[in-house]
Amino acid sequence: MKKRSLWLSVLTALLLVFTMAFSNPASAEQPAKDVEKDYIVGFKSSVKTASVKKDVIKESGGKVDKQFKIINAAKATLDQDAVKELKNDPSVAYVEEDHVAHALAQTVPYGIPQIKADKVQAQGYKGANVKVGVLDTGIAASHSDLNVVGGASFVSGESYNTDGNGHGTHVAGTVAALDNSIGVLGVAPNVSLYAIKVLNSSGSGTYSAIVSGIEWATANNLDVINMSLGGPSGSTALKQAVDKAYASGVVVVAAAGNSGTSGSSSTIGYPAKYDSVIAVGAVNSSNQRASFSSVGPELDVVAPGVSIYSTYPSNTYATLNGTSMASPHVAGAAALILSKSPALSASQVRDRLSSTATNLGDSFYYGKGLINVEAAAQ
Repeated sequence: MKKRSLWLSVLTALLLVFTMAFSNPASAEQPAKDVEKDYIVGFKSSVKTASVKKDVIKESGGKVDKQFKIINAAKATLDQDAVKELKNDPSVAYVEEDHVAHALAQTVPYGIPQIKADKVQAQGYKGANVKVGVLDTGIAASHSDLNVVGGASFVSGESYNTDGNGHGTHVAGTVAALDNSIGVLGVAPNVSLYAIKVLNSSGSGTYSAIVSGIEWATANNLDVINMSLGGPSGSTALKQAVDKAYASGVVVVAAAGNSGTSGSSSTIGYPAKYDSVIAVGAVNSSNQRASFSSVGPELDVVAPGVSIYSTYPSNTYATLNGTSMASPHVAGAAALILSKSPALSASQVRDRLSSTATNLGDSFYYGKGLINVEAAAQ
């Protein structure tokens, strides 16, 4: 009996120890301290003196950081209790969080001054009344730096004004990103921009879709079309389509390709390889040929195509490389020329771009050279 009583006493003592340990306030979880933030406290017109404003904020538990002179308000550091108390104070007009603003600035990609598009823009010519079609993966028309006025899709189940890939939206920005306070500036920001979807969200498309896109652009009287696309195989249908568009007055521009060099062989793809198309190679900001840029006797001109910053889906921006990025510089340049001299034919625009280009070396690698739209637009 004594043994049992002794065990009960021990158990009771142990329980008491555990109870005290877990009920100790020092070991219990403490509530998080109320977070303080910056606010602007506005006062009613009856409150005028700095000392009164300071007292009102101080009495709520807040701290005055600055009192403004141009408005009847003060900046203060407050916790939530202070915010609540001040909002109920009859002398306070408003309490608002001290929000953060960000600089709104438009970036001018290096390619714009490199081809002297800025000089033509400064003369007041920015592509107005010129229709440019981008045959690509579509254009994200929701982008705030782009204004897509129309288009068509030749990819089943995909709308022309959406872009599940990003390529088309990037190309479109180089041609026509708006002249505003955000993002980037395009070569010809005032053109009428058309999205002609011929490539799917994975970036590929059939020649028949491309022919359909060229056909649509010609039927809708577009002035310039850009094709930052290509394939290694020739096509009678594709050649007939670009030839017909060019003969109808459309300036046809295409990326030369990203196949680099292969000895003395031409690596230029189709449709850029056809005579009716302006084949565009890529250079960097120092006018050096990009190693990936295709070469051959069919190369017409070169333009910036390395580290090109432009528009991208979801209202964002991205930097990409390729002759795909060089080609829209030339399409935009053609639009600037036409905005200044609308009576020029497609062949005249093309001749101007070639004859005024800055020679950079062997035509096999550089064509006629870097386009100079200021000289071409004279």
